[in-house]
Amino acid sequence: MEGRHYSYVGPIAIRDAVAAAPRGTRVNSQTDIRAYVRRYEPTPVPDPLPLTYVVDLDGDLLIAPRQSEHVACAGGAPVLAAGELFLSPAGPTAWEVIEVSNLSTGYCPEPDCWAHVASALQRAGLDPPISFSWAVTFRRCPQCKERNVVKDAWFVCDVCGADLPSEWNFQDA
Repeated sequence: MEGRHYSYVGPIAIRDAVAAAPRGTRVNSQTDIRAYVRRYEPTPVPDPLPLTYVVDLDGDLLIAPRQSEHVACAGGAPVLAAGELFLSPAGPTAWEVIEVSNLSTGYCPEPDCWAHVASALQRAGLDPPISFSWAVTFRRCPQCKERNVVKDAWFVCDVCGADLPSEWNFQDA
């Protein structure tokens, strides 16, 4: 599939700790969502239902409980997108997207991964919003190598104060 592929760039200890964790549930329909909820979510199901998601390299949506690591949801593989997803019941047999973000400090995907997210949501039988509910910009500090969330276009490392690059820079992480 076209677009940037994001490899895991988070802490090695987290990657190693979840290496044997089950991969996320592939979602290709509303039926898959209902089956996931019956199997993995508590009763009563929270509304909205918070989930961890990734879009794999085939363009499919994989979901897992929100407290799951994205790298576990992806089975350790590179992804086209990753973040958090909030669903709400839309009748007795359907779900709708309430919010979606690219918040994943393990993969640090750029906001331009939205097209993959929208496509995966549509393939899963969900109507995507027009964009991320909130989009996160990530940069790796060239000085101390820490991952940073850029807020208010402030491209300064929260750890060491160094300037952060304006372009995404995890390809050589």
